[in-house]
Amino acid sequence: MPRAVDHLVVAAHDLDAQAALYRRLGFQVGARNRHSWGTENHVVQFDGAFLELIGLGDEFAAPHSSEAVYPFAGFLAGYLGRREGLAMIVMRSADAEADRRGFEAAGIGGFARFDFARKGRRPDGREVEVAFSLAFAASPALPETGFFVCQQHFPENFWSRAAQVHPNGALGVAGLTLVCDEPDLARRFLAVFLAAPAQTIPGGVAFVADGTRVECVTPETYAALYGAPAAGSGLAALRIAVADLDTTAKRLDEAGVGFARRERELAVSPAIAMGAAIVFCAA
Repeated sequence: MPRAVDHLVVAAHDLDAQAALYRRLGFQVGARNRHSWGTENHVVQFDGAFLELIGLGDEFAAPHSSEAVYPFAGFLAGYLGRREGLAMIVMRSADAEADRRGFEAAGIGGFARFDFARKGRRPDGREVEVAFSLAFAASPALPETGFFVCQQHFPENFWSRAAQVHPNGALGVAGLTLVCDEPDLARRFLAVFLAAPAQTIPGGVAFVADGTRVECVTPETYAALYGAPAAGSGLAALRIAVADLDTTAKRLDEAGVGFARRERELAVSPAIAMGAAIVFCAA
């Protein structure tokens, strides 16, 4: 079965400004959290998936690199050294160790499993423990995007129906667009990572991962689809399904957020959304 999107890692230089932006976009943004290595984040939850707004904290220090360990913190620091935006794609896992072995056997992994825990905060302010196991993959065709799967060990402490109600009517992640000079070079990697068959589309390839459409297209195709060139290769655009486009448009207008309205969608440019093209589409 195709893997489902677990979350998207959205990196920014100024995490406070990023959280404020996403609130203006009409999302409910969770409390600030901190990882032991110094990155800090806010979570925007949907039913079964989330956005991880992330930045480097004042005490950030990238761990020493090792070929056996994927450099999660180092990757984020390097990404922010180039640009802000959609840095990593994360799929859901029921068994991170089994996925790690599968990635290694398929020739797209070879990294150690990464386990960590942190304190989380429920919408009512109660502090709880959350813990995760991660298995990483990598593609030379998409070096500017991070890829891993995530197994949650205390999902009951993480997910919250109250946190999934958004003023803009957002329901979940409907689609993702990656940019690659030669999408065919990424075809096999994405098919294995997403556990979904590839479909040839004009200018690239597409996959359906448990209801989320993932496209990998050329820079020229991306520019034609989104009306502007991508900031670089890799993950470039995020599509969010909403209950009612008029409600979303009203929310954006009231917040003073500029957007382009096309048939059945509202597009917020990367220049406004801190490096990530965000398209709200009718569910």
